[in-house]
Amino acid sequence: MTRYFGVVEAGGTKFMCAIGTSDGELINETRIQTRSPSETMDDVIEFFREHGKGIVACGIGSFGPIDARESSPTYGHITSTTKVLWRDFDIVGFVKRALGVPVAFDTDVNAAALGEAVSGAARGIRNVVYVTVGTGVGGGAIVEGAVLHGLLHPEMGHIRVPHDWARDPFRGNCPYHGDCLEGLAAGRAIEARWGVSASAIARDHQAWVLEAEYLGLACANWICTLSPQKIIFGGGVMQSQMFPLVRERTRSLLNDYVDVPEITENIDSYIVPPLLGHRSGMLGALELAQRCVSLANSRS
Repeated sequence: MTRYFGVVEAGGTKFMCAIGTSDGELINETRIQTRSPSETMDDVIEFFREHGKGIVACGIGSFGPIDARESSPTYGHITSTTKVLWRDFDIVGFVKRALGVPVAFDTDVNAAALGEAVSGAARGIRNVVYVTVGTGVGGGAIVEGAVLHGLLHPEMGHIRVPHDWARDPFRGNCPYHGDCLEGLAAGRAIEARWGVSASAIARDHQAWVLEAEYLGLACANWICTLSPQKIIFGGGVMQSQMFPLVRERTRSLLNDYVDVPEITENIDSYIVPPLLGHRSGMLGALELAQRCVSLANSRS
């Protein structure tokens, strides 16, 4: 018998909601503009009350930072986000109280990594890094088949990368760290540095060589620390012309130290776009909801 699940991909500019089935399909999808928590979440709950009668659980992949530690008193909260109105908002508690179903919760990028691992570009792979480069930079990881958590959750967008001030005098615009990866390579940083949005910059502009430098440095760091079997890049900044540049810079920076054919010979199949496109996060949130129910059933 088909079971139904609530699916939420909570983003800084939009919330994507859908009903997911136990067959892995998404139906009745809708887009809700991100405003204040009360305005946004009222629309989310109204959608599920109209379309989600009979859902057995809900999965949420959210912008962060978040508290996904189930033992924590602030579990289910969006925490130190730059989106001030959402800071310390209990999104899991809000949905639980409104819908009366179990809620699974993780970062949007961890959800996207999970979606790609289950049915996308990383299917059958036990170790993968998923990175989105858009307005900000975020990353999630699957390690030995499990979504990576620890002290908190991965914050790959805020790693420090070498900054050649002579080549790039831009100071970076991360409000917390200045010239971390996000502060140098996110869409907001590109626009602040060059004075126009990334979508308006010509494909042969030097901006993309500089962007590939930072993303190549990041890839080299992730390869040396997490040893992923594949790196997936999503997000609006990662247009097709970026992939050859990032692949080549990553290989050059590693300088044959990581001597495996995936990098030395087949890097075109190693650093790749998401197979699921913009649905990676939603399908990952659906998988979170399904796992939540399976875990509850195993405990009963």
